[in-house]
Amino acid sequence: MSAFEAETIRTERLTLLPLRPEHAEELAVVLSDPALHAFTGGAPEDAGLLRARYERWAAGAPEPSVSWCNWAVRLRAEQCLVGTVQATVTVDGGGDGGTDGGGDVAEIAWTVGTPWQRRGIASEAARGLVGWLRGSGVRTVVAHVHPDHAASGAVAAAAGLAPTDRWQDGEVRWEAATG
Repeated sequence: MSAFEAETIRTERLTLLPLRPEHAEELAVVLSDPALHAFTGGAPEDAGLLRARYERWAAGAPEPSVSWCNWAVRLRAEQCLVGTVQATVTVDGGGDGGTDGGGDVAEIAWTVGTPWQRRGIASEAARGLVGWLRGSGVRTVVAHVHPDHAASGAVAAAAGLAPTDRWQDGEVRWEAATG
């Protein structure tokens, strides 16, 4: 059993549901715009590929100190899924170079389908996720943001992260320490 397991998270407008393979069909449509991959690479995946990925994620990370936590983002007013958020949590992640070198570290990411962008959904989901992580005892939260992706930088800032002078794979490391 993982040290961290995704739980349902509620925010003002959203419900973050632990991601299940059954979400793949709806999310394949939500995430089908190739523009969503402009900064991350790759291409949209069909429902079969997403289902297989979600099944792998549900099986858990192979490393005992790592937990894969993934959520489908549901917009309650429209009663539909609109994206995903995720956290890879490393228990006692002192070796990652976090703010003060110890404690659990979570690397987070988010994706919201094109039709639902510019409505604050990604920011609200990321804030809800960071709040859940803090409440679960995570000490450091990290995101990697492409320097030209202003919208993603705004999401990271809204979630309480700040850019650092560290880079990884062409992206800026954003970080928030919780204690």
